[in-house]
Amino acid sequence: MDRLRLYALLVRAHKPIGILLLLWPTLIALWLAAGGVPDWRILVIYIVGTVLMRSAGCAINDYADRNFDRHVKRTEQRPLTSGKIKSWEALMVAGVLALVSFLLILPLNALTLQLSVAAVIIAGTYPYFKRFFAIPQAYLGIAFGFGIPMGFASVTGTVPLAAWVLLVANIFWAVAYDTEYAMVDRDDDLKIGIKTSAITFGRYDVAAVMLCYAVALALIWMVGLQYGLGLWFSAGMLVACGFAVYHYTLIRERDRMRCFAAFNNNNWLGAAIFAGVALDYLMR
Repeated sequence: MDRLRLYALLVRAHKPIGILLLLWPTLIALWLAAGGVPDWRILVIYIVGTVLMRSAGCAINDYADRNFDRHVKRTEQRPLTSGKIKSWEALMVAGVLALVSFLLILPLNALTLQLSVAAVIIAGTYPYFKRFFAIPQAYLGIAFGFGIPMGFASVTGTVPLAAWVLLVANIFWAVAYDTEYAMVDRDDDLKIGIKTSAITFGRYDVAAVMLCYAVALALIWMVGLQYGLGLWFSAGMLVACGFAVYHYTLIRERDRMRCFAAFNNNNWLGAAIFAGVALDYLMR
């Protein structure tokens, strides 16, 4: 039982924020693709698959960062970094979770299966982008948003332009919220040489975060209007904009704990957008 507890800590089962940030874009895509009535079987596959793949991603991330995390106060006690589990165990957990996730989507169409291969490659290589890519959060946005084209593919058999626009929006959103997250660890990351958007943006970090929010929300709003969404959707988008403004009040002084609070609050920003989409279809 103690081993299972350590594995649960490894995959951040006690911190569901990562699952939710993956889930909201995927649900929005499924609702748009299905005209507000997604097949419940596809819905279950994507919800469970999101949980599994996020968990696998955490295990891979800890394996990749095992020699860096010990130098970061926030991560030094993670199971792998602290030596409570072995490297091979992290890889085993990641592999099992990814395999189960793949088995889940086998009943779906060929295009979805093809896209899933790209999704696994992106998720598995993201941790290594921090070694050389100045804004690895952009790559994270692709990983966290790949449920969007997959969702459209599963429902419609195609990936329309709107899906790719939503993926681009998710990249900007991820850069915004993960820069807030990176602002917490900036001092440690500078010491160990990991690249993050918080370091790359420097003194323009707050402005960059707000610009990314603006672009992301504008693109999502544009796609929603293209799909004929109206009052309820716009209301949800206005609430999301309000959360983005609230984040500015949290991060403008660059206080570590307030930046972390802003990152966590992105769950509600995503929930507001999804609620707007779902309610707009429901109230017709």
